Amino acid sequence: MRGRLEGKVAFITGAASGMGRATAELFARECAAVAVTDLDGPAGPETVAAITAAGGRARFWPVDVSSEASVAAGVAAAAAEFGAIDILINCAGIIGVDKPTHEVSEAEWDALFAVDVKGVFFATKHVVPHMIAAGGGSIVNFSSIYGLLGNDEFTPYHVAKGAVTMQTRQDAATYGRYNIRVNSVHPSTVLTPLVQGIADAYEGGLPAYEEMMTAHQSLKRLGRPIDVAYGVLYLASDEAGWVTGVNLPLDGGYTAR
Repeated sequence: MRGRLEGKVAFITGAASGMGRATAELFARECAAVAVTDLDGPAGPETVAAITAAGGRARFWPVDVSSEASVAAGVAAAAAEFGAIDILINCAGIIGVDKPTHEVSEAEWDALFAVDVKGVFFATKHVVPHMIAAGGGSIVNFSSIYGLLGNDEFTPYHVAKGAVTMQTRQDAATYGRYNIRVNSVHPSTVLTPLVQGIADAYEGGLPAYEEMMTAHQSLKRLGRPIDVAYGVLYLASDEAGWVTGVNLPLDGGYTAR
């Protein structure tokens, strides 16, 4: 039985943990060769080891998405290793400070945008030429429900994810002529290892945290990384061959209310 990504090569940033790792592992199960990229450390090789132990094909490259030189080197190495890059998943991101605009320092603003916005820009910039040469490709950017809606917390993160939402639409409009599709996913709260730690420290633990965080959702549970990964898989696959410029909420119905 053919996998849904048979014959594809996927370059995934932020692939060492959380939603990025779930996406990398799912893509490998669906027969893609996966370039696992993240900051240097043990988690990236551990992700590759899990993929290869399950019979998949993957290799890790340390990439700092805030550095264009690091991104360019990682893209070049992955393309040389696998012969192509058909899919780009821009997952790497940080949440930054929880401050309103008038309290945010320039350094805090720049640190967040260096990862969440410039990281998407750099990876797209360096992968797109490979996709043009190959006659097409698929890019999926990780934004957030906070890239669609405002509220009174984490202002720099909201603005950064709004930029990712707009870059998705702009690049979809620009690169369709090359058969390159560009879409974004917009999760609400997902039970990543980071969120698990926050939930464990919350009064009442995970059940109380989940009740509080899903009060505005239609589906009263937190997302799991695999819930998001399956949405990314659809957009990355040829099944979404006529889908571009879409900002897809994966949010338990948060944005429906």
